[in-house]
Amino acid sequence: MTASSEQDRPAVAVALSYGDDEVAIGLSPKVVANGQGVLAEAIIARAHEFGIPVHESRELVAALMNFDLDQHIPPALYVAVAEVLAWVYRMERKMASTPVGTADVGSRDWPGNR
Repeated sequence: MTASSEQDRPAVAVALSYGDDEVAIGLSPKVVANGQGVLAEAIIARAHEFGIPVHESRELVAALMNFDLDQHIPPALYVAVAEVLAWVYRMERKMASTPVGTADVGSRDWPGNR
């Protein structure tokens, strides 16, 4: 996830992980990377490199920046993160159903690629 803002503010990004193992034992997603400026840009670039959807939410990124790496998100953020995860799953299904070489990654449905 990223927080885009005015040009004079540095980029801010938080990466979450929520794998099948965590789902199976009832754990919440966890923060696996976060940073500002050059580090945030590297996180975003790495996500694009691996085809990971990038969602923009200034408020959620600000809240998640307060957590340590490998810390699971608290119940107060479950709904907001669940909405992002639902969006990610929709994007992954959409990308999987699009023939190779024809995906429009600059679409409004994929805000991290604007």
